[in-house]
Amino acid sequence: MAGIASTPVRELRGVGPALAAKLADCGVHRVEDLLFHLPLRYQDRTRVTPIGALREGVDAVVEGEIRAADVVFGRRRSLVARLQDGSGTVTLRFFHFSAAQKNNLSPGTRLRCFGQVRRGGSGLEMYHPEYRQVAGSVAGEPREPVEDALTPIYPTTAGIGQSQWRKLCGQALTHLRHSQPADLLPPGHRYPYALAEAIQYLHAPPPDAPLEMLREGRHPAQLRLALEELVAHHLSLRGLRAQQQQEGAPALPPREALLRAFLETLSFSPTAAQQRVLGEIAEDLARPLPMLRLVQGDVGSGKTLVAAGAALQGVANGYQVAIMAPTEILAEQHWRTFSQWFAPLSIRMEWLSGRTRGRQRTAALARIAGGEAALVIGTHALFQADVAFSRLGLVIVDEQHRFGVHQRLALTEKAAPEEGRPHQLVMTATPIPRTLSMVAYADLDCSVIDELPPGRQPVSTALVDSSRRAEVVERVADACAGGRQAYWVCTLIEESDALQAQAAEATAEELRQALPQLQVGLVHGRLKPAEKDAVMAAFKAGDLALLVATTVIEVGVDVPNASLMIIENPERLGLAQLHQLRGRVGRGSDASHCVLLYQSPLSASGRQRLGALRESTDGFYIAEKDLELRGPGEVLGTRQTGLMEFRIAELPTHNHLLDEVQALAELIGERYPGLAEPLVQRWTGSARQFAKV
Repeated sequence: MAGIASTPVRELRGVGPALAAKLADCGVHRVEDLLFHLPLRYQDRTRVTPIGALREGVDAVVEGEIRAADVVFGRRRSLVARLQDGSGTVTLRFFHFSAAQKNNLSPGTRLRCFGQVRRGGSGLEMYHPEYRQVAGSVAGEPREPVEDALTPIYPTTAGIGQSQWRKLCGQALTHLRHSQPADLLPPGHRYPYALAEAIQYLHAPPPDAPLEMLREGRHPAQLRLALEELVAHHLSLRGLRAQQQQEGAPALPPREALLRAFLETLSFSPTAAQQRVLGEIAEDLARPLPMLRLVQGDVGSGKTLVAAGAALQGVANGYQVAIMAPTEILAEQHWRTFSQWFAPLSIRMEWLSGRTRGRQRTAALARIAGGEAALVIGTHALFQADVAFSRLGLVIVDEQHRFGVHQRLALTEKAAPEEGRPHQLVMTATPIPRTLSMVAYADLDCSVIDELPPGRQPVSTALVDSSRRAEVVERVADACAGGRQAYWVCTLIEESDALQAQAAEATAEELRQALPQLQVGLVHGRLKPAEKDAVMAAFKAGDLALLVATTVIEVGVDVPNASLMIIENPERLGLAQLHQLRGRVGRGSDASHCVLLYQSPLSASGRQRLGALRESTDGFYIAEKDLELRGPGEVLGTRQTGLMEFRIAELPTHNHLLDEVQALAELIGERYPGLAEPLVQRWTGSARQFAKV
């Protein structure tokens, strides 16, 4: 028998060209791939439950005799059969059925069924249970044997049912007895399970397997495979870094006199944390290897100043610097800030966004390509095909979690090949838990700005039920009467600019009527940039007392006089986003407040999320809670970041493995380099997301 690593799935029974193509869509090409196509969860079909012992909400196997079967015409036509076993009766209900099925469920027929028990109009019911005819019982015991292992539920795609997956994986397990997959983790290390043993166990757990432990991902067999998958992921990122390092980068030595001259023009002094991070960046830029550094800090910690220091070092060495932001409002904020800061230094700047059109765009592209523009600020438009740089030396990406990995890498491809790779500085105002950054950003060095500028006031947060909306409106009136300004943020479930805009417009109109003495402004994603700018400028100048906005103000808006924020329906947002929004106040010397105006009743997770926000203003604590409550895909945006959708590894369940993962990846790199590529191939295959741009 050929080895499972080289045996194509076409050699298995029942796999023709059509099924092979569907399996290929799931990354399954060889028999070994089937073994690593692991179940999502399990069902217990190893025992028959007496009908009289059924409980609502449980999955169960029952066996009994059909007493009656009829088509019932209610709100929906359904086939209803009554199943009895001597201990009780359960109703089987089918909304989709054929005449043949009705005939097969004739009185006296003996069935074994599996499904979830629900409470229905006729007592306990099963909707669309799986069933088959069985022979009668002997002395009250089932004549036909039940399953001898827990039933796996596999991740699937259109056209492949669960029974098909079970048959295929069952055939693969038969092959496993004769040919085992290569053990690709370093020898001599203690692992919770042998590889083949772990695979066998997870595809067919015994009847007494601890279901709760399997459900939570804590079984030693799961830990063995999660460890291998995380090591593979870590190695793929290290491979990307090594690939980039090979290409070299321009050495940009520090220009301390210029940096000092710049800092002297500012009305404030950098914090010790900002100075430390500036020093780390300066050292990286001075080397002829591409800098790959992530700078994270809490809201208002001063990342923009750090970016400015890095940009100066690039420009002073005769190279261009590109700053990319995820939204026009944030890119515009950077443009204004850098224009103000760099005006005394006579640095030529250029602006580029998706809305830069016609002659204006042509002229901007010419200045960028000709090298006249030393600093280029814009949105994702910076990496479009017609944008060419003369000497791109440094790329600064703000709010990294809003961009895909590919987008970040695509911008670095804009450098001329003879110049090497540009340096990369990646910034985020959403603190990332250490465990998550170890997985998502293992290709980056990390700097943390862990100090806020002096004079920043912590923001007190209150949870208020929407039934007390009138009191909140009164509070806004009082704050504005005292000369302060306020934000009122509208959120919607639907990610629709049009709907968000409508909601914000309706709220703005309502508040204008309730507070006729106040000047109320409105800003949302559907406004033209000039209109948006005009409203924001009026708010910043103090001409508007209250700004009604959608979440477009989440990042980059700085109005020190604003000391009150109302967030409607906060239960619809993630913790990190709420923390970002809250960071728009507390930028002056006055005490600031944030009111979370929620709709009751709150779900348990909603209550936990908002409670965490109320009890802490520490962005790192909030990020940890967000990870704990929502998972990594939601926190970082799986699709946006390129964070792998793991087959078995889960965060934060497997956080405790990450230090071991790092150690094993280093050991493989130093002593067993031949294991790296097969490991990465096994777990990521053709879907390796980081190595391709």
